Amino acid sequence: MRVVIAGGHGKIALLLQRHLAGRGDTPVGLIRNPEQAATLRAAGATPVVCDLEHADVTEVAAHLDRADAVIFAAGAGPGSSAARKDSVDRGAAALLADAATRAGVHRYLLVSSMGVDDPPAAGTDDVWAAYLRAKRAAEDDLRGRDLAWTVLRPGQLTDNEPTGRVTLTRHAGRGAISRADVALVLAALLDTPGTAGATLELVDGPTPIADAVQAAHA
Repeated sequence: MRVVIAGGHGKIALLLQRHLAGRGDTPVGLIRNPEQAATLRAAGATPVVCDLEHADVTEVAAHLDRADAVIFAAGAGPGSSAARKDSVDRGAAALLADAATRAGVHRYLLVSSMGVDDPPAAGTDDVWAAYLRAKRAAEDDLRGRDLAWTVLRPGQLTDNEPTGRVTLTRHAGRGAISRADVALVLAALLDTPGTAGATLELVDGPTPIADAVQAAHA
């Protein structure tokens, strides 16, 4: 399976790329900074330099040639402005979806966030509020497309070792989840087309990942 991952230098993306390469898939990571290419190669991925804030749909679609699936795991990152939360977390996600449609890539996984269903509470930091609004807008945009999409909303992210056991459901409740387990769940979702059309929250839990994903059909 050839899988193109936007945000290829992110922590979740690197873990996912290493896992996909290890099982014989072909991960391709989209990165903005060419200096990150060596890190992707070390993870077993093919790096492709493509700045999703400035690329057009034709350029991005060309990078999706022969892909079986795309994953949006990009983000403006800590310290970025509210404007960049919108241009990356919403705008780049929509651009990737446009490109997937043009390239004929039907499977699309979106890494979103818990807490986007409700408007930001009064007094919420402006940048955090912009992040939540951007993630929700990206979800809403994706749901209106003719793609086999799945939205994954992880809880509080940690760098703990993977447990291989999770809670994966429409409403998981507050909780934490390791980035390594998020990566394993994304890989399992790629293998489970019946999860297309599902919006799933993910936190630590008791269920083996394979069983949790099989039970999470839309």
